[in-house]
Amino acid sequence: MTASFLHKPEGYECPFCRVVSGIERPNQGTKQRDIVYRNEYVTAFIASKWWPNNKGHVLVVPNQHFENIFELPMDYAAEIHRAAQLTAFAMKSTYGCDGISTRQHNEPAGNQDVWHYHLHVYPRYVNDQLYLTKGFQTDPDERPFYAEKLRSWIKENARPETR
Repeated sequence: MTASFLHKPEGYECPFCRVVSGIERPNQGTKQRDIVYRNEYVTAFIASKWWPNNKGHVLVVPNQHFENIFELPMDYAAEIHRAAQLTAFAMKSTYGCDGISTRQHNEPAGNQDVWHYHLHVYPRYVNDQLYLTKGFQTDPDERPFYAEKLRSWIKENARPETR
């Protein structure tokens, strides 16, 4: 990988590597109880940043640190999308949303701001104005409601090889 595709600053402490390794900070960031799905390749969790009309969106991250799509191996990419599809089914069933959007950013010009590959999975609603609103940090006590819904659905409905 050439350095031209890498942008994390020297000494960068990756928040998603902390989530995967089970390290919590005493702030608004992701907690272990926010995790809705995990396997040997990926972890999916309720994002700590929400949009006003799309609460409970999920981030799917590889368990190994890859900065962006240019570093991501195919086996991890497949597992990320498998987890995103599972999450989408769970959201449709438990949130009652009208649709699903996925979003992924690479490099500063691509609007990436966390230097660990991640895929957003958003519940969508008619006229929700997702792309016209700004995100906000949530209180950690707001997220378990959504995490438990998705975790329970996944536990009950996922094929054994995806649990």
